[in-house]
Amino acid sequence: MRSSRLFLPTLKENPSEAQIVSHRLMLRAGMVRQHAAGIYNWLPLGTMVLNNIARIVREEQNAAGAQEIIMPTIQSGDLWKESGRYDDYGPEMLRIKDRHERDMLYGPTHEEVVTDIFRNNIKSYRDLPKNLYQIHWKFRDEVRPRFGVMRGREFLMKDAYSFDIDYARSKHAYNQMFVAYLRTFARMGLKAIPMKADSGPIGGDLSHEFIVLADTGESAVFCHKALLEKPAPDNVIYDADLQHIIDDWTSYYAATDEKHDPAVGEKLGADLVSARGIEVGHIFHFGKKYSDPMKASVVGPDGNQVPVMMGSYGIGVSRLVGAIIEASHDENGIIWPDSVAPFKVGIINLKPGDAGCDTACNDLYAKLQKAKIDVLYDDRDERPGVKFADMDLIGIPSQIVIGPKGVAKGVVEFKRRTGGAKEELALDAALNRVLA
Repeated sequence: MRSSRLFLPTLKENPSEAQIVSHRLMLRAGMVRQHAAGIYNWLPLGTMVLNNIARIVREEQNAAGAQEIIMPTIQSGDLWKESGRYDDYGPEMLRIKDRHERDMLYGPTHEEVVTDIFRNNIKSYRDLPKNLYQIHWKFRDEVRPRFGVMRGREFLMKDAYSFDIDYARSKHAYNQMFVAYLRTFARMGLKAIPMKADSGPIGGDLSHEFIVLADTGESAVFCHKALLEKPAPDNVIYDADLQHIIDDWTSYYAATDEKHDPAVGEKLGADLVSARGIEVGHIFHFGKKYSDPMKASVVGPDGNQVPVMMGSYGIGVSRLVGAIIEASHDENGIIWPDSVAPFKVGIINLKPGDAGCDTACNDLYAKLQKAKIDVLYDDRDERPGVKFADMDLIGIPSQIVIGPKGVAKGVVEFKRRTGGAKEELALDAALNRVLA
C-alpha cells in the first residue's frame, strides 16, 4: 500500500477524551473513531490489526479441533427464558421487541443459541465430541463504557463451545482450549498468565482467566516469577493427555488483587512478582448448566438419554488490540509484534521525485509485494520528520529509509521499531533481512 492512497487520519496531539495509552494511540494512529459511547468505527489500519489477531485465533482454534460457525447477532428471548438467564443476566443485556412484540435481544454471549443448534442436530454419543466457535460482534450495555476498545459496549469476540458425553471428556476439551490459549497469546508476542477465576453469570465450577501483563493494566496481579519465563507449549498434539501441561502451569502461584493471599506472598519471598494485568481471555467448564434446562441430550452407549457436558471459551479479539498496545509501546507510538502488525515493513522515500530514490523505492516495493510481504510505501511529498514520526506512531516493525546519499553509496538505512537500532545495509541485504 502507498501512503498517498491509504486512508490514515493520524493526529499530532493526544485526544482529550482518551484516558489510557491504547485509546490515545489508536485515535492518534487513525485506527478507530468513536461512533457512539463505547461503539467504534474501525478504519483501515485498525481493521488490518483486528484481522491479523483474528487469523491467529482462528488458526489455533482450528488446530485444536474446533469448527467455525456464525450465529445471529439478534437472539430470541425465548431461548434465554429456557435457560433461566433472561431475567438473571442484568441491564448489560440489551432487550428489544420485534414488530410482533416478541422478546429479542442483542447477544452478549451465545450459550443458548449454540445449545439450541446442538440439540436440534446431534442425537447420538457417536457424534461427539464437538467444539463449535465463532468470531463475532457482541453487545453489552456497559453502564460506563471507557478506555476505548478495552471496555466498549460493542466488541469482537471469539467464543467457542464444547459438547461431550461425560466429565472426563469434557475436561479434556477444557484442557485443549487452555493450551490453545497459551499458544495463541504467545504468537501475538504476549505473556499471558492463566489463573483461577469466578464463573460469574456464565456458570460452572471450573474457570480460568488469562491475564496479559502491562504497566497500565486494570488490576493488580501476583504470580511466581517462573511464570514470566515459561514458554508456551509448542508442537502440541491435542488428542494426547494434556493434564500434565495444565498441572505444570497451574502449580505456580497466580492471583489477582481480589484473591491474593499475603501469606503465600510472604512464603514465596523474592519469587513473588507484583504487576498489572489485563484480562484477554476466559474459559469455563459448566457441565449441564445449559443442557439440563434446554434438554440438550444424546443417546448414550446404553441407549439412555444423557445430558451433554459443556464448556465455553472466550477471547476478546478487539480488546486484544488495546491490550497489545498497552503492553508494547513507547513515547513515539505503538510497537507492533510482527505477527499482528498492519504492515510488516515500511519504506520511506526521503526525496520523492528524485530519479534514484524513486527507482530504488519502487524496485524494493515491487519485490516485497511479490514476496507477499505486507508493506507500506511512504511516497508522500512530506518532510522526512513527518514520515519518521508516522512510521513510529503506527508501529511498523521494520523500516527501510532510502535517500539520495544512500542511493549514491548503494545503501539504505534499516531500522527495527523495537529498540530503534539502525544500520546501513545494501538494498539486497535489507530485503533479505526482511524475508528472513
